[in-house]
Amino acid sequence: MCTLEKRGRVWLLTLGGDADHRLSPGVLDSLNSALDRIRAESSSGTAALVVAGTGKFFSYGFDLEWAKSGPFMPRMHLMSDKFRTLVSSLVSLPIPTIAAVTGHAAAAGFMLVLAHDYIVMRRDRGFLYMSELDLGLPFEDFMMALIRAKVPSPAALRDVVLRARKFTASEAADAGIVHMIASDAGETVAEAVRLAEDLAGRNWDGNVYSSIRKAAFPEIAAALGLVNGSGTKVASKL
Repeated sequence: MCTLEKRGRVWLLTLGGDADHRLSPGVLDSLNSALDRIRAESSSGTAALVVAGTGKFFSYGFDLEWAKSGPFMPRMHLMSDKFRTLVSSLVSLPIPTIAAVTGHAAAAGFMLVLAHDYIVMRRDRGFLYMSELDLGLPFEDFMMALIRAKVPSPAALRDVVLRARKFTASEAADAGIVHMIASDAGETVAEAVRLAEDLAGRNWDGNVYSSIRKAAFPEIAAALGLVNGSGTKVASKL
């Protein structure tokens, strides 16, 4: 469902599925499979990953229509479990990661964006939106840990989770959520790939990079049950 290609040292993973790039069980399995391959082939750390969408959407979150077509909560829990595996893989991946936000990113799609080290977002279209409050859906602990760690200011955090505010690229950059803005979808991917090439060219040790990332965001690592380089669980500061 998702496509994976290698451009020199840069892995480019493009979201698939429907036009909204909903994170259905099949899409989540495809993403997790791709990350397993990247991990197996990037143990040296001399690579970087770009995850991008196509069309109007980066990802509009879980496939709620699929969830509503059967027992709702069990299906939501299934997607959440697969998504937790995806976030854990990104947080522990031994290479730098960049989200190329080529369109709207909402709910779990927004959280997928936040799971990356860097975020490049197009200026001309798209917003970041945590829709759970509007939908009447709670956050799981690992999701809230991710959001707290990656939304730097209390005011922005309040607006993301307690106001369900839709952030444009410029607003998200002002809030410290987005690291770089590009003019359109094509330039967003191009900028993300250029950043990935620069980071991959640093030839960092992958295990060290992963260990430092987990230590830099201990609340996420603890919520996911990840371990540091010594094999012990990362403890939360809380």
